[in-house]
Amino acid sequence: MPNDSLRLIVLARDQSPRVQDAWRELSEFLKTQERTEVVAAAVTEDLKLHGLDADLVVVLGGDGAILRACRQLGTGQLPILGINLGRLGFLADLSPDEFRQKFPQIRAGEFRVVEHLMFECQIHHADGTVDAHLGLNETAIQAAGSLQMLEIQLEINDELVTTYSCDGLLVSTPVGSTAHNLSAGGPILRQGLQAFVITPICPHTLTNRPLVDDANHVYRMSVPNAPDGVAIVIDGQIKLPLRQGDVVEVRRAEVSFKLAKVPGTSYYKVLHRKLGWGGQPKYRQL
Repeated sequence: MPNDSLRLIVLARDQSPRVQDAWRELSEFLKTQERTEVVAAAVTEDLKLHGLDADLVVVLGGDGAILRACRQLGTGQLPILGINLGRLGFLADLSPDEFRQKFPQIRAGEFRVVEHLMFECQIHHADGTVDAHLGLNETAIQAAGSLQMLEIQLEINDELVTTYSCDGLLVSTPVGSTAHNLSAGGPILRQGLQAFVITPICPHTLTNRPLVDDANHVYRMSVPNAPDGVAIVIDGQIKLPLRQGDVVEVRRAEVSFKLAKVPGTSYYKVLHRKLGWGGQPKYRQL
């Protein structure tokens, strides 16, 4: 790469002043860098990324911006490097200052691309139609506007596992284990694991606990007596109504999420910083 132009796609879709100011500063910085080409940039609307060729997709924002970028890339996933302008983000490693400091390493190709599990969610409607969506974090069935406890049936590879009495059910990837799954009391999975974690939301029995299983299995969920208002939510960004007779299937996607990692970053360092794993304060005796 050192003798070639570094080709970048830059996504700064969020219209908040914080993101747009960061984009203007980054744009001026990149203009001063030799052998660096911005193939495309999106600052006001979603960019059609299919067919674009680049070495890196630089995403300004938080984890939500990276989730949206994954969907835009679809079946043509490219390495993504996140510049963190959010709050509790686990995917966007670098601050704007760190990106500029480490840019010579990035320009020299001194980064590695780590592939992570993505999923395909298919919603088989009772009328025979099928909706399919690509996701990175989780598929969630939620009580939402129904304001009722749900009875959610789970099958894994055509084997009935259980029926959850709960406010909702999550099927998360390891990357998504630090998102909704974490707030629902589920375990943190190392991002490179090839597994899904199933976590009930507010289960109405103490025997229902999170379950970790193989990523090569097919996870099928249904709400046999679905009240009005139940929803299926994908990555916290796609929300669709779920009705009686609908069946939700989650399986490994054919593509993987490609996360660019620069030297000096570590998953456990991120967890330590983001989750405040510095230990409990020691109170002084008065």
